[in-house]
Amino acid sequence: MRLKQCPKCGHLRQSGDTSPPEQCPACGIYFAKWLARDSFVPPALRKEETEPDAEAANWRDCILERILHVPQNVSGAQIWGRAAILLFLLVWGVRLGMMNYRNGEMGQSFMHNILLPIHEAGHILFIPFGELMTILGGSLFQLLFPLIIGGALLWQNRDAFGGAVGAWWASVSLMDLAPYIYDAREPQLILLGGHTGDDGPHDWIYLLGEFGKVQRSQAYGAWAHHLGFALMLLSLAAAAWALWHWHKRA
Repeated sequence: MRLKQCPKCGHLRQSGDTSPPEQCPACGIYFAKWLARDSFVPPALRKEETEPDAEAANWRDCILERILHVPQNVSGAQIWGRAAILLFLLVWGVRLGMMNYRNGEMGQSFMHNILLPIHEAGHILFIPFGELMTILGGSLFQLLFPLIIGGALLWQNRDAFGGAVGAWWASVSLMDLAPYIYDAREPQLILLGGHTGDDGPHDWIYLLGEFGKVQRSQAYGAWAHHLGFALMLLSLAAAAWALWHWHKRA
């Protein structure tokens, strides 16, 4: 079999090519074997080609099964208890979302007091990864920690409601970061050390300064606040759907 172009690597045979006509001079395959491989290759040898798709399908099935899981013998008290939690998170989240991110009002909230030690722990955890990641680590871990908690509840306990609450926590954490990001251009917030960004270290002055984007900090802070608020509502909608699914199955 003589082909002008290799079906595997795409090599074009030149007019003066003296290589065997049935073999590609670039990758060395035999054309007849390559073109006929699907008809005679044993399934075990073709496993490598089909396994990634099957594995991806298995992951999708596992996640879907956990999202749709309903505990056995779920009681009305369990459903109404979670409904009360959902209502509380809605009121609290909307109240946080209505706070003024331009002047750091959220820094006076109870949620900020919860997130602050997580933020500081992130700086310590990311020290081995260099200065940039150490500074970024505080904000990054503040977002990742609730997602890890929510993901564990979903994966280990098959608790879609708990996973949605973890997402709510992460979205509120993003709103908590918004004033800090917004403040980088004209520092006014009193930080943990009792100083402003003009007098001492400021995570987002450093981070945005690394990319020459300090002048855009107010736009980024507004974007973080509005995105966090939208994700907060979306996570509550997911939690409400999970409860409704429990109610129907119960």
